[in-house]
Amino acid sequence: MADAMKLYGTVLSAYVSRAKIALNIKGIKYENLEEDLSNKSADLLKYNPVFKKVPVLLHNGKPISESLVIVEYIDDVWKGVPILPQDPYERAIARFLAKFIDEKCIPVIKAVGSNGDEKAIAEACEQLQILENQLKVKGTKFFGGDNIGLVDIAADFIAYWHAIREEAAGIKFFTEDKFPKLTKWADDFVNSEAVKNTLPPREQMLAFYLKFFGKANGM
Repeated sequence: MADAMKLYGTVLSAYVSRAKIALNIKGIKYENLEEDLSNKSADLLKYNPVFKKVPVLLHNGKPISESLVIVEYIDDVWKGVPILPQDPYERAIARFLAKFIDEKCIPVIKAVGSNGDEKAIAEACEQLQILENQLKVKGTKFFGGDNIGLVDIAADFIAYWHAIREEAAGIKFFTEDKFPKLTKWADDFVNSEAVKNTLPPREQMLAFYLKFFGKANGM
């Protein structure tokens, strides 16, 4: 299938990486278009006029927005290695967990600042424990089984961005002793072939978070 494929994004975004991972899993070639979010391109505003944010996938001139919507679109259009489970019930559970990660887990993790607020850390650990328990129950390498699936992709921020964020903030609560399954999953995920070349350079990400927390502290 000769498809014209463009991805509008930014290298630092975990949400953009979700789309890149899905494209990698399916072996799809695409043109990567880096956006300056402080000066958004006319194309980005045209193709995502509602939210005006990345990622946006342009497939044969038709735009698709929102990272998890893009992932499901890619899975629907291109067969081969599945990203979502084939069983309807398992698909529903995967969508539920992806929604949980976006709406509950990531927000409470991001709420932990460099001041080390114990309540915020406790809330973040509570949400991470839910994912830890899911991996225990499944007993598989990834949330998707032996291969990376929708839930794994949704949790890319936890696997990579969060550890760098912790380092920049000078806080560490996502540890192997607390979350042995989840930290092992994170290592396997980050080092998998479909994922590792989608991730921003660690030094660049660390510099971004050091600047972020410096501003937050009035430094």
